[in-house]
Amino acid sequence: MSSDRLRIAIVGLMCGVCTSALAQTVPAPTTPPDPPRFDAQAFPNFLGAKDLYDYEALPEYHEPDFVAAMVAKGELPPVKDRLPNEPLVFKTAAMPDGIGVYGDVMRHVVGARPEGWNFQAGQSQGWGGIDIGMFECLTRTGPLFQVRAEELEPLPNLAQSWEWSDDGLQLTMHLIEGAKWSDGAPFNADDVMFYWEDNILDPNLTPVTGTTQETFGAGTTLEKVDDNTVLWTFKTPFPKQVLYQMAYGDFCPGPAHLLKPEHPKYNPDNTYEDFKNAFPPEYMNYPVMGAWVPVEYRPDDIIVMRRNPYYWKVDEAGNQLPYFSEIHYKLSTWADRDVQAIAGTADISNLEQPENFVEVLKRAAEPDAPATVTFGARTIGYSLYPNLSANGWGQPDDRAQAVRELNRNIDFRKAISYGLNREAIGDSLVKGPFTAIYPGGLYAGTTYYDAASTVYYPYSAEGAKTLLEQAGLIDTDGNGFVNFPADAEGVGGQDVQITLLANTDFATDRSLADAVIAQMEQIGIKIIGRYMADNQLQAARNAGDFDWVINRNGSSLVSVVQNTAELAPTGPRVALQHRVGTDDELDLLPFEQELADVVDGFIATNDPIERIALMKTYQQLYTENLYAIGLTQYSGGHILNKRFSNVAAGLPIFLFNWDVDSIFRERMYVAADKQQDYELFPDTLPGAPGSDGPVGL
Repeated sequence: MSSDRLRIAIVGLMCGVCTSALAQTVPAPTTPPDPPRFDAQAFPNFLGAKDLYDYEALPEYHEPDFVAAMVAKGELPPVKDRLPNEPLVFKTAAMPDGIGVYGDVMRHVVGARPEGWNFQAGQSQGWGGIDIGMFECLTRTGPLFQVRAEELEPLPNLAQSWEWSDDGLQLTMHLIEGAKWSDGAPFNADDVMFYWEDNILDPNLTPVTGTTQETFGAGTTLEKVDDNTVLWTFKTPFPKQVLYQMAYGDFCPGPAHLLKPEHPKYNPDNTYEDFKNAFPPEYMNYPVMGAWVPVEYRPDDIIVMRRNPYYWKVDEAGNQLPYFSEIHYKLSTWADRDVQAIAGTADISNLEQPENFVEVLKRAAEPDAPATVTFGARTIGYSLYPNLSANGWGQPDDRAQAVRELNRNIDFRKAISYGLNREAIGDSLVKGPFTAIYPGGLYAGTTYYDAASTVYYPYSAEGAKTLLEQAGLIDTDGNGFVNFPADAEGVGGQDVQITLLANTDFATDRSLADAVIAQMEQIGIKIIGRYMADNQLQAARNAGDFDWVINRNGSSLVSVVQNTAELAPTGPRVALQHRVGTDDELDLLPFEQELADVVDGFIATNDPIERIALMKTYQQLYTENLYAIGLTQYSGGHILNKRFSNVAAGLPIFLFNWDVDSIFRERMYVAADKQQDYELFPDTLPGAPGSDGPVGL
């Protein structure tokens, strides 16, 4: 045998041995196990969209007595003049307890802190329902959890109605006519266009929810037709999913009459930072279209909001909403939110932190418990998102660039998945049937989920180590951590060191990060935790300044029809973990392009059979290629004080949107004999924008 043929034979034999060894140490991918049975769940009573509310003029309108007294003194216009031509009218038949009464307070506890009121320019109000109580959007999706499947479509809101052109490329949207901001200024198409042109399209600004033009489809345009009409133009026909993007939090206009004078386009003396920070938390009586206006802010203590006297929604008896006079947001921690709600010192909480589940359930089971707890489907999920860009996004140094090249290696991503003991991760949060193994992608139990299309790389530390070696990562210095290959630019031979971005505002996020760090160490990967408060984390993530980030997944992986474009890198600034770099180009991996094509196809069709097939393909591409690496999924609970009325059955904490959008806080009330003396500013209304506190008789 010639030396060349001998060499070929030896190489072939070695490759055969390697393949055999690999097969023995790396378990075959499989489908994930079924989630454990979980019976403590409530279910909604389904109804039609028109059963919830409609728009119409009523014969007469009413308001709280103290507001009527202010009208009588000439301090406020009559209620009929403060309402639009056709107010939004909640239907009595769909209100579980019927027409309500005025008074009382809803007390929230939140863990974040407000940056300011300029949501549209990228400032957080502190979450926990603050912004949802202040800002109304073109459409509404939260209440869809109770709408029959055959009528499932975003509900009207600031956009009262709309119609499509024959070719489906244009959407004419009619805004509610005659509605006013909380300071009495008219709401119209100018507010919508300012938000679109001078916030969404301005490259120097990004709304707090990360909204871009691509959120509504690449190349989409919007123009004003008249004061009450706007026209959308799309590149693909009938992209009805965009109606979901026009709900919270992607298309919620701000008060242009207040914001425009501070915008650099209209005020050359101002910078973009000046504009963004022009309305700090101390700025009171900020104009809103929502039901409540901020009138008091005490740092690290409380935000108080009073009823909006110009709110544009009523009940069928003509009572101007909301029923609650006041809303409180206690500034504490997210864990304390659960504690206070179950104790009765707060009124509502999303039970999102699994660490609190058992104690909360024990307290709720006691006979004198002031609150009830219900659970929904497992629609809370966390994933590990690797930065898949190799194009300079975020200006990585040599180490970060080398990590990104690893992230783009499928063997490396598989090694990470094999190295994660997801059952142990779930148990580290809470024992019991609450959590389920989550390989990533669509959640088990949701509409488009298909187990057979879901690829799961199960826990195997040995398999993970084998794949790391196959990816060229070996512990060359014997310190227990793998090293970059010798030819890796700038970092050759150094330990592979990966930074993991995680949120310090939530105990769950911190616990998951700690678990990932510990489990990765077991397979020889050194992870350095970068723990940041929510506001700073969002900024770092959106700037591409991360190797890996632990993120709680959004609504797209739950409903699919909500924020659909975010399911894949369908545009230059859409995906969480992959955006355009310094050359303004997306360097997508082949499977990412396939994902984007599938999602674009889903958006372009309304055929339900085709959509199901496309989502099966999507799920396989996502999980097989580990677009993001699933960690855990679990049910959320909802804690609500027993004194409240008009709470719809089966309320999820998160489905199409957050519970504070879904629950219709504006139509909730407390019966007169159950009302408590919680108001801090009774018989007052918001003052002029920028003035101190509310005003009264």
